[in-house]
Amino acid sequence: MEKKTHVFQVGDSVMVKSGTKDPDTGGDLSDWQGRITEVDDSDGETIVTIEWDSITLKNTPLSIIKDCEREGLDWRVIGLSANDVQPVVSRDTKRDVEKLTAEIERQVSWAYLDDESERIQQVLSEIDADDEIALMEAWEEHLEENLKFPFEAKVAESQDRGRLRTGDRVEVKSISLADEMYGVIVHVQRGKEPFDVPLCDLEATDKTSENCHVLRAYVVWFANR
Repeated sequence: MEKKTHVFQVGDSVMVKSGTKDPDTGGDLSDWQGRITEVDDSDGETIVTIEWDSITLKNTPLSIIKDCEREGLDWRVIGLSANDVQPVVSRDTKRDVEKLTAEIERQVSWAYLDDESERIQQVLSEIDADDEIALMEAWEEHLEENLKFPFEAKVAESQDRGRLRTGDRVEVKSISLADEMYGVIVHVQRGKEPFDVPLCDLEATDKTSENCHVLRAYVVWFANR
């Protein structure tokens, strides 16, 4: 007698069968668990979308989650054939998933920026990604503590109405303030002329200095925020 296929519904808890591979990365998904959020029978084969449960997410190495961020893959959910999963009893709550997902997102949200991602995550790991004021304040504090003033920089991008032009060299004296629109503003001098300019428009001329790395991380974040 032919074995009857289990009929899955949204909300069912499932475990991935032994030997099943991630269709995107080829990684082993054996015994991973989660909840079904969607069932699709439109192409003749039943595909289930699974949101991983909190225990699966907790046991997933952060390096794998960061790789997913860099590759543009969603580490929170996956689509698999219904034949690759089996029903199980739920071992956590949706609230557990939401709480852990938010915590992980704070740790990996900038991973796709590659070289600058680690420093950016260190600065912003405890900050709500939607709190723009808190994000800017965190950068202001980090820059105050880690930039060594004064230092030489050049204008990488000039303002339309400003007197400074792309390529101009300036000496960065200090941080003036943090502005919600223009970001961290710094006091600079070109010769004897003083200016206040957005830090994001500058780049350090000494590429081997720590200032260069600190400033570069901020500029990359500001451009991608």
